[in-house]
Amino acid sequence: MKKAISAARSRRRLDERCAGFGPAERYRPPTRGWIRAIREALGMTTAQLAARMGVRQPTVVGLERSEERGTIEMATLRRAAEALDCTVAYVLIPNRPLGETVLARTHAFLRRRQQPVEHTMLLEQQQVTGRLTDADVEEALREMNPALIWDDPAR
Repeated sequence: MKKAISAARSRRRLDERCAGFGPAERYRPPTRGWIRAIREALGMTTAQLAARMGVRQPTVVGLERSEERGTIEMATLRRAAEALDCTVAYVLIPNRPLGETVLARTHAFLRRRQQPVEHTMLLEQQQVTGRLTDADVEEALREMNPALIWDDPAR
């Protein structure tokens, strides 16, 4: 139960923090990468950026290509950002609030656990409502280890 309470608190804090980010589209890098876009917007050549970074010009061309491919290392990106008087902001933006993700996952988890019981009861000609209420899901979230919902094979 302690884990469930701690996880719920963490979700609320992160959901509050992520709410201000806005749509993830805003953070997509330009087609050819942030380094190149900012360098060009500043009117800086690759040779000038190389000098500011203390590397050779072909190295800058290579790191711009690696950013474009998505293979650039974080340390290299930070170094280039510093030379461009920028800051790297590394963030994972949830596609929907984490609380919603956990509620949906818990609901699906409980439905899958309930299905064999419902099937058995139907074979015995017993009626089952089969409906999970929001209260059922909320109670399960408070009482069970939150990690259980992620062991289930469904994504």
